[in-house]
Amino acid sequence: MALHFTHLHFPLLFLIITICLCISSTFAVKPQNFYPFFKVDADGIIHRYQHIKLVPPSNNPKTGVQSKDVTILPQKNVSARLYLPKISRKNQKFPLLFYIHGGGFCTQSAFSSMYDSYLHKLTSEANVIIVSIDYRLAPEHLIPACYDDSWAVLNWAAQGTEPWLKIHANFSRVFLAGDSAGANIAHNLMVRASEESHFVASLVGMALIDPYFGNGKPDSLWTYLCPKSNGINDSRFNPAAHRSMLSELKCSKVLVCTAGKDFLRDRAWTYYETLKKSGWKGQLGIKEIEGEGHVFHLFNQTSEKAKVLMKSIVHFLA
Repeated sequence: MALHFTHLHFPLLFLIITICLCISSTFAVKPQNFYPFFKVDADGIIHRYQHIKLVPPSNNPKTGVQSKDVTILPQKNVSARLYLPKISRKNQKFPLLFYIHGGGFCTQSAFSSMYDSYLHKLTSEANVIIVSIDYRLAPEHLIPACYDDSWAVLNWAAQGTEPWLKIHANFSRVFLAGDSAGANIAHNLMVRASEESHFVASLVGMALIDPYFGNGKPDSLWTYLCPKSNGINDSRFNPAAHRSMLSELKCSKVLVCTAGKDFLRDRAWTYYETLKKSGWKGQLGIKEIEGEGHVFHLFNQTSEKAKVLMKSIVHFLA
């Protein structure tokens, strides 16, 4: 039924208008701009700045690397791309690497041309099986969705029912790796696996490339994407503020990678130094590539310095 205000007294009319305005403001969204990732209009519509080119799985006749996609949580659209190195003998076993892509928790994909190209190279050179995790992106799916999705993939793989993994994965040599926000996720997966004794895969180590961690100062992107954060020293974002947690990591080796011109360089070094002093008993290394910026190795994969970084990661996984 339509409302007609013709015979209403002014105080009542004013009250109705005020209530309508309050209801309208409740659903309004403050415009946000997180360039180069996304912006949010006042009506809540999200606009992404980057167009990510996706490519299908493929087989590389030169390297012998095969890839395929698997759906893990169809109801949440969580999936992964698997990479299998060249097989030289029947039932050959390889170390298993879970790789988590970066992109500020809100962009990129395990199926993008950039990550597909890089992980084909890494599979071939390191001779490992890779599970490249495709998690739900923020801000449509706020943190901790990325952590939960990635954890679900680890547990799915640990069941050992996927044919490639069942036949060829060495579950006694499992690694985690990621770049930028993916390195943050990899670290948090290691923390959770260290705390939950039921996790059956044997996590040997993790490689954190240009990790996106906090530094004890406000970070507008993290705050927006994780509205239920515990603050600037949330253990998920600023692990260096939780030395005792770092000391309990169950893996035996960690490699931290950074670059001389990376705007997150100091955070990588802080993580490294804090882990070094935490009492953790594992093997710890750090690799810095001079004169390069954040995740340069993904944007210029054939450069000499990208090859140097690749060799460091391959050596770590060996």
